Amino acid sequence: QSLISEAEGDGESPPGNLDAPLSDRDNVTSQSHIKEEENHGDNKRWKCSQCGKTFSVKWNLKIHVRGHTGEKPFTCSSCGKGFTVKESLICHARMHTGEKPFACPVCGQRFAQRGILRTHARTHTGQKNFACLVCGKRFSEKAHLASHTATHTGEKPFACSLCGKRFCRKTTLTRHARTHSGERLFTCSICGERFGRKTNLIMHSKIHSGEKPFACPDCGKAFLSKTNLTAHVRTHTGEKPFACSVCEKRFTHQGALKVHTRTHTGDKPFVCLVCNHRFTVKANLITCPCCTSL
Repeated sequence: QSLISEAEGDGESPPGNLDAPLSDRDNVTSQSHIKEEENHGDNKRWKCSQCGKTFSVKWNLKIHVRGHTGEKPFTCSSCGKGFTVKESLICHARMHTGEKPFACPVCGQRFAQRGILRTHARTHTGQKNFACLVCGKRFSEKAHLASHTATHTGEKPFACSLCGKRFCRKTTLTRHARTHSGERLFTCSICGERFGRKTNLIMHSKIHSGEKPFACPDCGKAFLSKTNLTAHVRTHTGEKPFACSVCEKRFTHQGALKVHTRTHTGDKPFVCLVCNHRFTVKANLITCPCCTSL
């Protein structure tokens, strides 16, 4: 099934609501992958010579072919990232400009993409159409179900080309890749600090605003995020759901378990750029004893 919706008309042109991304500058490689199938009445089909997939709209085939050739003619002027269709570039550009043209009619929250608004709308309706066949857990998005299913199968189809680490979701791999490249696309408009993840920027922004919307029902202490509140509540309940697989020591939150695990593996991922000393936690890197003693 094509990711681009079918166009009406002669099958040669892109949908009318998009600026035509395909023109005379389409390269020869793309054209060489296109083969016209037999015309059965009005049902003319266009076939990809690379994989055999067929399309009723030639423009959809041209977009598909770019997946084989790697052609990305639309480039972001801010970060240089390339895209196969102009619509994707326009959507990506909003990440830099902060434009959010799609508003939720229920709560007024705004979004950069219509698809994200659609997902958000389900938080109001409670609609969860996708159910796990193994445990019955339901999800509002098919992609979330696919990721969840991998927890049952252990499947991690997306591998990092640099370190080989594998992931259940492509989006998680993309996020991980930024740890190698140092790419930080999200910038704080107040202090200029940059982040690799949008969620981290949102969290950081609350430091400037002083917003702490999540309050503990037991002691009243407020937190920037629901995750931090959940971890804090466990200090009252005594719950420690995260156990070390080596020594069985238990922790209130996954981050603490992750740091603890390094005491067994010897992993020290944080490196001082001045003296090359390595640390298990980032806080120790910031106060590197070798450098502060100089």
